[in-house]
Amino acid sequence: MTTRKLARYEQIAEYLKGLIAAASPGDRLPSDAELCERFEVSRMTARQAVQLVAADGLIDRRRGAGTFVRSQPVLRDLGSPLSFSESMRKRGMTASSKILEWGEIPPSAGERTALRLADGDSAQVLERLRMADGTPMAIERVVMPVDLARSIAGDLENGSLHAAFERAGRYPTEALAEVSARHPTKRQRELLELPTSGIVLCEARTITDQDGEPLESTETFYASSRYSFRAVLVREIQDQS
Repeated sequence: MTTRKLARYEQIAEYLKGLIAAASPGDRLPSDAELCERFEVSRMTARQAVQLVAADGLIDRRRGAGTFVRSQPVLRDLGSPLSFSESMRKRGMTASSKILEWGEIPPSAGERTALRLADGDSAQVLERLRMADGTPMAIERVVMPVDLARSIAGDLENGSLHAAFERAGRYPTEALAEVSARHPTKRQRELLELPTSGIVLCEARTITDQDGEPLESTETFYASSRYSFRAVLVREIQDQS
């Protein structure tokens, strides 16, 4: 039986996989330029090798930073009212944000229904790029009643929106969510630093407070390779006696 000789880019890919096997999540891998020098190949060949490894979901490429061993996906309970900041803190990660939009908007029909707004009412939008240990994880677009937005205070760039709600006496208590997979827009791909083949998971959810009053109608676009969703299902057993 004849064994096919690996192409040069495949040899480099195998070298990278060996490094990954001995590394820890988040470790930096050689750059394209470093691979070119080590293996005496063109930039195109080095890039082809890295793309081959990326297709296996083993690395993260961050624009301007480099190539890193991919961390295990963050597990999220479907429909959990836990905020992003709380969720990351439970995993020992540092949450941060970049505000993309903050201001009054005319709500969509769906947002108006979810927030129980009257016709003609405005809403407040807070869109943020959410990061964990500096890695972009999700784009979160929260729409809330204007009066609630005016009552909250705090650092919305680095702090928790839910903590701000609680300081105003409104406690996120129940969440109703739906999740779907989508091709990202060009803007989403750039913000989340996704490859051209990347997919986002969109979680649309409505959160209510301790009194059943709506707090927010939210769409969150997660980098699918960095997240795993879990649903807990309970079967009710009827009494057969």
